[in-house]
Amino acid sequence: MRVGILGAGGLGRTAARIIEMKEEMTLVAICDRRGFAFSAEGLHAQEIGELKPEDTVGKIKGGRLCDDPVGEIVSRGEDIDGILITLPNMPNDFIPGVIKQFIQAEFKGAFVDCLKRTSAMELVFALHEEVKKIGSTYLTGCGATPGLLTAAATLAAQSFVKVEHIDIHWGVGISNWEQYKATIREDIAHLPGFDVESAMALTDNEIDKLLDERDGKLQLRQMEHADDLMLERAGVVASRTQVEVGGVMDTRSSKKPVSTTMTLTGITFDGRRSSHRFILGDETTMAANVIGPALGYLKKAAWLNERGIYGLYGSCEFMPAIVR
Repeated sequence: MRVGILGAGGLGRTAARIIEMKEEMTLVAICDRRGFAFSAEGLHAQEIGELKPEDTVGKIKGGRLCDDPVGEIVSRGEDIDGILITLPNMPNDFIPGVIKQFIQAEFKGAFVDCLKRTSAMELVFALHEEVKKIGSTYLTGCGATPGLLTAAATLAAQSFVKVEHIDIHWGVGISNWEQYKATIREDIAHLPGFDVESAMALTDNEIDKLLDERDGKLQLRQMEHADDLMLERAGVVASRTQVEVGGVMDTRSSKKPVSTTMTLTGITFDGRRSSHRFILGDETTMAANVIGPALGYLKKAAWLNERGIYGLYGSCEFMPAIVR
């Protein structure tokens, strides 16, 4: 499977490393804000990984600086089977706008994204008919949460005739926030007193100051996380208000400040209330828990596409495949 990555931050670069470990996938294209790289024979993850955070993939072999990196990837659609989107979620219409570029080019293939914000995902779902019309298959919310933990909640729900509440509480440790600027900026938008616009307006120095004031930790509650939308659409919960997402991010240590858990509480057929809990290993990083599932879902999207199942779906509607 020939894969293109949109976004070359921490997650995009991790995806390049993991793809190089797989026999069934080859990275042929990648882009960031200032450039892109393409090679039908495959790009080298080491070259991408050796770039400094401020460098562009346009500098590696097969790369070029340009004003429209996504457009360059779109124009090479015939040589790409699947697209992994690791771009920032801000503003809300940014990723939907990227999808529209592929729709206009009538790209036929598979997509996945790691989208997190509910309001942004609502804009993505609105593109279902257009994606279906061009014969592509798109799975959204395919990271850790939404994604891995949302799928776990869907499985856990099977033990119950009524789901009462789903609580997702994550812990993330990042030793160098420079590699995950976009991710941290997105999380800041969930803090009291902030929104997408104000988080986007922050300078790097202002983020440094904010993190200093909080000892490097962001504690988030009742986040606008698209797990709620996806689980409501899939019928796991009757209302998205039954889903709560929060977490703690430590931007100064790779050690997770808390374990990541998904707890689903429900009523069984014989009237018993119980909870299932899914706990991620503390040794697995955010990048591992986002990119691993995303690539599994990309393989599943390609499998669906080959069988004529087109359109736009949430990750909890299908199980991810194993990428060998």
